Amino acid sequence: MTEQRHAALAIHPIAAQEDGEHHELLKRRQIVRRTRIAVWIVLAVLVAGGARTVFVRMGNARELQAGTAERAAQYVKTALPQTPAAGQTLALPGTLQGYVQSPISARASGYLKRWTKDIGSHVEKGELLAELDTPEIDQQLSQAIAARQQTASSLELAKSTVARWESLRQKDVVSQQDLDERRSALAQATANLAAADANVQRLRQTEGFKRVVAPFSGVLTRRNVDVGDLIDAGSGRALFLLAQTDPLRVYINVPQAYAQLVKPGQPVVVTQSELRGQTFKGEVARTSGAIDTATRMMQVEVSLPNKEGTLLPGAYVQVSLPMAASQSLTIPANALLFRAEGTRVAVVDAQGKVKLRGVTLGRNYGETVEVIDGLGPADRLVLNPSDSLADGDVVVIAKESA
Repeated sequence: MTEQRHAALAIHPIAAQEDGEHHELLKRRQIVRRTRIAVWIVLAVLVAGGARTVFVRMGNARELQAGTAERAAQYVKTALPQTPAAGQTLALPGTLQGYVQSPISARASGYLKRWTKDIGSHVEKGELLAELDTPEIDQQLSQAIAARQQTASSLELAKSTVARWESLRQKDVVSQQDLDERRSALAQATANLAAADANVQRLRQTEGFKRVVAPFSGVLTRRNVDVGDLIDAGSGRALFLLAQTDPLRVYINVPQAYAQLVKPGQPVVVTQSELRGQTFKGEVARTSGAIDTATRMMQVEVSLPNKEGTLLPGAYVQVSLPMAASQSLTIPANALLFRAEGTRVAVVDAQGKVKLRGVTLGRNYGETVEVIDGLGPADRLVLNPSDSLADGDVVVIAKESA
Protein backbone atom coordinates (compact mmCIF):
# COMPACT_ATOMS: atom_id res chain seq x y z
CA MET A 1 0.00 0.00 0.00
CA THR A 2 2.88 2.29 0.72
CA GLU A 3 4.13 1.72 -2.73
CA GLN A 4 0.77 2.68 -4.10
CA ARG A 5 0.74 5.85 -2.01
CA HIS A 6 4.20 6.79 -3.23
CA ALA A 7 3.07 6.06 -6.60
CA ALA A 8 0.06 8.32 -6.18
CA LEU A 9 2.19 11.09 -4.82
CA ALA A 10 4.56 10.65 -7.56
CA ILE A 11 1.80 10.67 -10.02
CA HIS A 12 0.01 13.72 -8.48
CA PRO A 13 2.61 15.93 -6.71
CA ILE A 14 0.59 19.13 -6.93
CA ALA A 15 -2.51 17.58 -5.32
CA ALA A 16 -0.50 16.21 -2.49
CA GLN A 17 1.01 19.61 -1.82
CA GLU A 18 -2.36 21.28 -1.75
CA ASP A 19 -3.68 18.63 0.58
CA GLY A 20 -0.82 19.30 3.02
CA GLU A 21 -1.42 23.03 3.01
CA HIS A 22 -5.10 22.50 3.61
CA HIS A 23 -4.33 20.21 6.47
CA GLU A 24 -1.91 22.80 7.94
CA LEU A 25 -4.53 25.51 7.59
CA LEU A 26 -7.04 23.42 9.46
CA LYS A 27 -4.58 22.94 12.27
CA ARG A 28 -3.92 26.65 12.47
CA ARG A 29 -7.60 27.43 12.53
CA GLN A 30 -8.12 24.90 15.27
CA ILE A 31 -5.30 26.44 17.30
CA VAL A 32 -6.74 29.91 16.84
CA ARG A 33 -10.17 28.66 17.86
CA ARG A 34 -8.80 26.98 20.94
CA THR A 35 -6.81 30.09 21.77
CA ARG A 36 -9.91 32.22 21.50
CA ILE A 37 -11.86 29.83 23.64
CA ALA A 38 -9.08 29.88 26.23
CA VAL A 39 -8.99 33.68 26.09
CA TRP A 40 -12.75 33.87 26.56
CA ILE A 41 -12.57 31.42 29.39
CA VAL A 42 -9.83 33.45 31.05
CA LEU A 43 -11.78 36.64 30.47
CA ALA A 44 -14.90 35.04 31.89
CA VAL A 45 -12.97 33.85 34.92
CA LEU A 46 -11.45 37.30 35.36
CA VAL A 47 -14.86 38.98 34.97
CA ALA A 48 -16.42 36.55 37.44
CA GLY A 49 -13.59 37.10 39.90
CA GLY A 50 -13.83 40.86 39.50
CA ALA A 51 -17.59 40.78 39.88
CA ARG A 52 -17.26 38.61 42.97
CA THR A 53 -14.68 41.01 44.39
CA VAL A 54 -16.94 43.99 43.67
CA PHE A 55 -19.95 42.29 45.24
CA VAL A 56 -17.93 41.27 48.27
CA ARG A 57 -16.60 44.77 48.67
CA MET A 58 -20.07 46.26 48.26
CA GLY A 59 -21.41 43.82 50.85
CA ASN A 60 -18.59 44.65 53.21
CA ALA A 61 -19.22 48.35 52.67
CA ARG A 62 -22.92 47.91 53.43
CA GLU A 63 -22.12 45.91 56.56
CA LEU A 64 -19.57 48.48 57.63
CA GLN A 65 -22.03 51.29 57.00
CA ALA A 66 -24.79 49.48 58.90
CA GLY A 67 -22.42 48.67 61.77
CA THR A 68 -21.22 52.24 61.91
CA ALA A 69 -24.78 53.55 61.90
CA GLU A 70 -25.76 51.06 64.57
CA ARG A 71 -22.83 51.98 66.76
CA ALA A 72 -23.43 55.68 66.19
CA ALA A 73 -27.11 55.44 67.18
CA GLN A 74 -27.95 56.45 70.80
CA TYR A 75 -30.33 54.02 72.46
CA VAL A 76 -32.32 55.71 75.21
CA LYS A 77 -35.04 54.88 77.67
CA THR A 78 -37.97 57.24 77.85
CA ALA A 79 -40.88 57.98 80.15
CA LEU A 80 -44.04 60.05 80.05
CA PRO A 81 -44.94 62.70 82.64
CA GLN A 82 -47.43 61.46 85.22
CA THR A 83 -50.18 63.05 87.27
CA PRO A 84 -49.99 61.81 90.88
CA ALA A 85 -52.97 59.65 91.81
CA ALA A 86 -52.36 60.13 95.54
CA GLY A 87 -50.85 62.92 97.58
CA GLN A 88 -47.49 62.80 99.27
CA THR A 89 -47.09 62.09 102.98
CA LEU A 90 -44.80 64.58 104.66
CA ALA A 91 -42.94 63.22 107.71
CA LEU A 92 -41.63 65.82 110.15
CA PRO A 93 -40.03 65.56 113.61
CA GLY A 94 -41.71 66.97 116.68
CA THR A 95 -41.63 66.98 120.49
CA LEU A 96 -44.63 66.12 122.64
CA GLN A 97 -45.77 68.77 125.09
CA GLY A 98 -48.55 68.91 127.64
CA TYR A 99 -51.61 70.68 126.34
CA VAL A 100 -51.25 72.96 129.36
CA GLN A 101 -47.80 72.95 130.90
CA SER A 102 -46.95 75.38 133.65
CA PRO A 103 -44.41 75.85 136.46
CA ILE A 104 -46.10 76.20 139.87
CA SER A 105 -44.51 78.92 141.99
CA ALA A 106 -45.32 80.30 145.45
CA ARG A 107 -46.97 83.68 145.80
CA ALA A 108 -45.99 84.00 149.47
CA SER A 109 -42.52 83.92 151.01
CA GLY A 110 -41.64 81.53 153.82
CA TYR A 111 -40.43 78.01 154.52
CA LEU A 112 -41.79 74.83 152.97
CA LYS A 113 -43.74 73.16 155.74
CA ARG A 114 -44.74 70.03 153.79
CA TRP A 115 -45.45 68.75 150.27
CA THR A 116 -48.24 66.32 149.49
CA LYS A 117 -47.59 65.28 145.88
CA ASP A 118 -44.48 63.94 144.18
CA ILE A 119 -43.46 63.50 140.54
CA GLY A 120 -45.74 61.28 138.48
CA SER A 121 -48.77 62.04 140.68
CA HIS A 122 -52.08 62.70 138.97
CA VAL A 123 -53.71 65.69 140.62
CA GLU A 124 -57.07 67.37 140.19
CA LYS A 125 -57.71 71.07 139.92
CA GLY A 126 -57.58 72.74 143.38
CA GLU A 127 -55.82 69.79 145.05
CA LEU A 128 -53.20 70.71 147.67
CA LEU A 129 -49.60 70.31 146.50
CA ALA A 130 -47.61 71.93 149.31
CA GLU A 131 -48.00 74.11 152.39
CA LEU A 132 -45.76 76.98 153.54
CA ASP A 133 -44.92 78.39 156.94
CA THR A 134 -45.04 82.23 156.66
CA PRO A 135 -44.35 83.84 160.07
CA GLU A 136 -43.60 87.26 158.60
CA ILE A 137 -46.88 87.39 156.73
CA ASP A 138 -48.71 86.26 159.86
CA GLN A 139 -47.15 89.10 161.85
CA GLN A 140 -47.91 91.61 159.10
CA LEU A 141 -51.52 90.47 159.09
CA SER A 142 -51.78 90.86 162.87
CA GLN A 143 -50.26 94.32 162.63
CA ALA A 144 -52.62 95.29 159.81
CA ILE A 145 -55.64 94.12 161.83
CA ALA A 146 -54.52 96.21 164.82
CA ALA A 147 -53.96 99.25 162.59
CA ARG A 148 -57.40 98.76 161.15
CA GLN A 149 -58.91 98.78 164.62
CA GLN A 150 -57.11 102.03 165.40
CA THR A 151 -58.40 103.56 162.22
CA ALA A 152 -61.93 102.40 163.01
CA SER A 153 -61.72 104.05 166.47
CA SER A 154 -60.52 107.28 164.87
CA LEU A 155 -63.45 107.12 162.49
CA GLU A 156 -65.94 106.74 165.32
CA LEU A 157 -64.44 109.74 167.09
CA ALA A 158 -64.57 111.80 163.91
CA LYS A 159 -68.23 110.90 163.40
CA SER A 160 -69.21 111.96 166.95
CA THR A 161 -67.16 115.14 166.63
CA VAL A 162 -68.91 116.13 163.41
CA ALA A 163 -72.31 115.48 165.02
CA ARG A 164 -71.51 117.76 167.97
CA TRP A 165 -70.08 120.51 165.79
CA GLU A 166 -73.14 120.45 163.55
CA SER A 167 -75.41 121.01 166.59
CA LEU A 168 -73.15 123.83 167.77
CA ARG A 169 -73.23 125.41 164.32
CA GLN A 170 -76.99 125.45 164.40
CA LYS A 171 -76.71 127.54 167.61
CA ASP A 172 -74.07 129.67 165.89
CA VAL A 173 -71.50 128.83 168.56
CA VAL A 174 -68.81 127.73 166.07
CA SER A 175 -67.95 129.02 162.68
CA GLN A 176 -68.68 127.27 159.41
CA GLN A 177 -64.95 126.91 158.84
CA ASP A 178 -64.53 124.86 162.01
CA LEU A 179 -67.41 122.60 160.98
CA ASP A 180 -65.93 122.04 157.53
CA GLU A 181 -62.61 121.07 159.10
CA ARG A 182 -64.33 118.48 161.26
CA ARG A 183 -66.20 117.10 158.25
CA SER A 184 -62.88 116.86 156.36
CA ALA A 185 -61.37 114.94 159.27
CA LEU A 186 -64.32 112.52 159.12
CA ALA A 187 -63.82 111.95 155.38
CA GLN A 188 -60.12 111.37 155.97
CA ALA A 189 -60.83 108.87 158.75
CA THR A 190 -63.29 107.03 156.48
CA ALA A 191 -60.67 106.78 153.72
CA ASN A 192 -58.05 105.58 156.22
CA LEU A 193 -60.39 102.83 157.36
CA ALA A 194 -60.97 101.74 153.73
CA ALA A 195 -57.20 101.62 153.18
CA ALA A 196 -56.72 99.60 156.36
CA ASP A 197 -59.45 97.16 155.24
CA ALA A 198 -57.75 96.77 151.84
CA ASN A 199 -54.39 96.09 153.48
CA VAL A 200 -55.91 93.48 155.77
CA GLN A 201 -57.63 91.84 152.79
CA ARG A 202 -54.36 91.80 150.84
CA LEU A 203 -52.45 90.16 153.62
CA ARG A 204 -55.19 87.60 154.16
CA GLN A 205 -55.06 86.70 150.45
CA THR A 206 -51.27 86.50 150.64
CA GLU A 207 -51.57 84.26 153.68
CA GLY A 208 -53.96 82.11 151.67
CA PHE A 209 -51.09 81.47 149.26
CA LYS A 210 -49.46 79.41 151.98
CA ARG A 211 -51.43 76.60 150.43
CA VAL A 212 -50.03 75.79 146.98
CA VAL A 213 -52.79 74.12 144.94
CA ALA A 214 -53.00 72.74 141.39
CA PRO A 215 -54.42 75.31 138.94
CA PHE A 216 -55.60 72.53 136.59
CA SER A 217 -55.76 68.75 136.42
CA GLY A 218 -52.63 67.00 135.23
CA VAL A 219 -49.44 65.16 136.15
CA LEU A 220 -46.57 66.50 138.22
CA THR A 221 -43.49 66.12 136.07
CA ARG A 222 -41.02 67.86 138.39
CA ARG A 223 -40.57 68.72 142.08
CA ASN A 224 -37.84 71.23 142.88
CA VAL A 225 -38.24 71.73 146.66
CA ASP A 226 -38.16 69.79 149.91
CA VAL A 227 -39.26 70.36 153.47
CA GLY A 228 -37.48 73.30 155.10
CA ASP A 229 -36.50 75.07 151.88
CA LEU A 230 -36.66 78.85 151.95
CA ILE A 231 -39.23 80.08 149.45
CA ASP A 232 -38.85 83.59 148.07
CA ALA A 233 -41.91 84.76 146.19
CA GLY A 234 -39.91 87.22 144.11
CA SER A 235 -37.22 84.80 142.93
CA GLY A 236 -39.41 83.09 140.33
CA ARG A 237 -38.34 79.67 141.55
CA ALA A 238 -40.78 76.94 140.49
CA LEU A 239 -41.84 74.49 143.20
CA PHE A 240 -43.45 72.02 140.79
CA LEU A 241 -43.96 71.56 137.05
CA LEU A 242 -47.50 70.50 136.16
CA ALA A 243 -48.52 69.21 132.72
CA GLN A 244 -51.88 68.25 131.30
CA THR A 245 -51.24 65.01 129.39
CA ASP A 246 -54.62 64.56 127.71
CA PRO A 247 -54.60 65.87 125.08
CA LEU A 248 -50.99 66.57 124.11
CA ARG A 249 -49.56 69.17 121.78
CA VAL A 250 -46.97 68.66 119.06
CA TYR A 251 -45.34 71.61 117.34
CA ILE A 252 -43.83 70.96 113.91
CA ASN A 253 -42.20 73.24 111.34
CA VAL A 254 -43.55 72.80 107.80
CA PRO A 255 -41.30 73.92 104.89
CA GLN A 256 -42.51 76.82 102.80
CA ALA A 257 -43.12 74.56 99.77
CA TYR A 258 -45.85 72.69 101.69
CA ALA A 259 -47.20 75.49 103.89
CA GLN A 260 -50.17 76.24 101.62
CA LEU A 261 -51.33 72.61 101.81
CA VAL A 262 -51.69 72.48 105.62
CA LYS A 263 -55.10 73.43 107.00
CA PRO A 264 -56.65 73.29 110.51
CA GLY A 265 -58.59 70.06 111.05
CA GLN A 266 -56.34 68.05 108.75
CA PRO A 267 -55.72 64.52 110.16
CA VAL A 268 -52.18 63.42 111.04
CA VAL A 269 -50.54 60.23 112.26
CA VAL A 270 -47.96 60.30 115.05
CA THR A 271 -45.44 57.50 115.65
CA GLN A 272 -42.71 56.96 118.22
CA SER A 273 -39.73 54.74 117.47
CA GLU A 274 -39.85 53.12 120.91
CA LEU A 275 -43.50 52.13 120.45
CA ARG A 276 -43.15 49.87 117.42
CA GLY A 277 -46.33 49.03 115.57
CA GLN A 278 -48.38 51.71 117.33
CA THR A 279 -49.80 54.78 115.64
CA PHE A 280 -51.67 57.67 117.20
CA LYS A 281 -54.16 59.82 115.30
CA GLY A 282 -54.41 63.54 115.81
CA GLU A 283 -55.32 66.62 113.84
CA VAL A 284 -53.93 70.03 113.00
CA ALA A 285 -55.26 72.41 115.64
CA ARG A 286 -53.93 75.66 114.19
CA THR A 287 -51.14 77.16 112.11
CA SER A 288 -49.10 80.28 112.64
CA GLY A 289 -50.31 81.62 109.30
CA ALA A 290 -46.90 83.09 108.48
CA ILE A 291 -43.47 81.94 107.26
CA ASP A 292 -40.54 82.45 109.59
CA THR A 293 -38.02 84.55 107.68
CA ALA A 294 -35.08 82.89 109.46
CA THR A 295 -36.02 79.27 108.68
CA ARG A 296 -38.55 79.67 105.80
CA MET A 297 -40.91 77.39 107.70
CA MET A 298 -44.39 77.69 109.17
CA GLN A 299 -45.13 76.51 112.70
CA VAL A 300 -48.06 74.10 113.00
CA GLU A 301 -49.70 72.89 116.22
CA VAL A 302 -51.08 69.34 116.32
CA SER A 303 -53.57 68.20 118.96
CA LEU A 304 -53.13 64.56 120.00
CA PRO A 305 -55.54 62.63 122.29
CA ASN A 306 -53.80 60.61 125.01
CA LYS A 307 -56.56 59.10 127.13
CA GLU A 308 -54.55 56.02 128.09
CA GLY A 309 -51.44 58.01 128.91
CA THR A 310 -49.25 55.97 126.57
CA LEU A 311 -47.42 58.98 125.22
CA LEU A 312 -45.22 61.00 127.54
CA PRO A 313 -44.59 64.75 127.32
CA GLY A 314 -41.12 65.58 126.05
CA ALA A 315 -40.85 62.48 123.83
CA TYR A 316 -39.43 62.77 120.30
CA VAL A 317 -41.96 61.67 117.67
CA GLN A 318 -42.52 61.62 113.91
CA VAL A 319 -45.59 63.38 112.55
CA SER A 320 -46.89 62.09 109.18
CA LEU A 321 -48.86 64.78 107.41
CA PRO A 322 -50.82 63.53 104.35
CA MET A 323 -50.99 66.06 101.54
CA ALA A 324 -53.68 66.43 98.91
CA ALA A 325 -52.81 65.11 95.44
CA SER A 326 -51.25 67.74 93.22
CA GLN A 327 -52.65 68.39 89.73
CA SER A 328 -49.23 69.25 88.35
CA LEU A 329 -47.23 66.79 86.25
CA THR A 330 -44.35 64.89 87.83
CA ILE A 331 -41.31 63.47 86.03
CA PRO A 332 -38.45 61.21 87.17
CA ALA A 333 -35.63 63.14 88.77
CA ASN A 334 -33.10 61.41 86.48
CA ALA A 335 -34.69 63.07 83.42
CA LEU A 336 -33.34 66.50 84.32
CA LEU A 337 -30.41 68.19 82.62
CA PHE A 338 -28.72 71.00 84.51
CA ARG A 339 -27.18 73.36 82.01
CA ALA A 340 -25.75 76.86 82.27
CA GLU A 341 -28.89 78.26 80.67
CA GLY A 342 -31.12 76.56 83.23
CA THR A 343 -32.85 73.27 83.93
CA ARG A 344 -33.70 71.32 80.77
CA VAL A 345 -35.32 68.03 79.74
CA ALA A 346 -34.75 66.07 76.51
CA VAL A 347 -38.02 65.51 74.64
CA VAL A 348 -38.10 62.95 71.79
CA ASP A 349 -40.50 63.50 68.87
CA ALA A 350 -42.05 60.87 66.57
CA GLN A 351 -38.99 60.91 64.26
CA GLY A 352 -36.63 60.20 67.14
CA LYS A 353 -35.14 63.69 67.18
CA VAL A 354 -34.26 65.32 70.48
CA LYS A 355 -35.49 68.74 71.55
CA LEU A 356 -34.10 70.30 74.73
CA ARG A 357 -36.83 72.16 76.56
CA GLY A 358 -36.67 74.42 79.62
CA VAL A 359 -38.95 73.55 82.54
CA THR A 360 -40.05 75.22 85.78
CA LEU A 361 -39.81 72.89 88.76
CA GLY A 362 -42.02 72.73 91.83
CA ARG A 363 -41.78 70.42 94.83
CA ASN A 364 -39.13 67.73 94.98
CA TYR A 365 -40.53 64.33 95.98
CA GLY A 366 -37.19 62.53 95.93
CA GLU A 367 -37.45 60.10 93.00
CA THR A 368 -39.85 62.40 91.15
CA VAL A 369 -40.03 66.17 90.68
CA GLU A 370 -43.07 68.35 90.13
CA VAL A 371 -43.07 70.34 86.87
CA ILE A 372 -45.10 73.54 86.97
CA ASP A 373 -44.51 74.72 83.40
CA GLY A 374 -42.80 73.57 80.19
CA LEU A 375 -44.20 70.06 79.59
CA GLY A 376 -47.33 68.35 78.36
CA PRO A 377 -48.71 64.93 79.32
CA ALA A 378 -47.78 63.47 75.88
CA ASP A 379 -44.13 64.57 75.87
CA ARG A 380 -41.74 61.61 75.93
CA LEU A 381 -38.67 62.31 78.07
CA VAL A 382 -35.21 60.76 77.86
CA LEU A 383 -34.13 59.10 81.09
CA ASN A 384 -30.52 59.53 82.21
CA PRO A 385 -29.62 61.82 79.27
CA SER A 386 -25.92 62.24 78.52
CA ASP A 387 -24.31 65.62 79.02
CA SER A 388 -23.39 65.71 75.33
CA LEU A 389 -27.00 65.40 74.17
CA ALA A 390 -27.99 68.36 72.00
CA ASP A 391 -30.90 69.67 69.95
CA GLY A 392 -31.49 67.68 66.75
CA ASP A 393 -29.70 64.50 67.86
CA VAL A 394 -31.34 61.32 66.58
CA VAL A 395 -31.92 58.60 69.17
CA VAL A 396 -33.42 55.15 69.19
CA ILE A 397 -36.06 54.45 71.83
CA ALA A 398 -35.50 51.20 73.67
CA LYS A 399 -38.37 48.76 73.58
CA GLU A 400 -38.64 48.51 77.35
CA SER A 401 -39.25 52.25 77.71
CA ALA A 402 -42.43 53.19 79.47
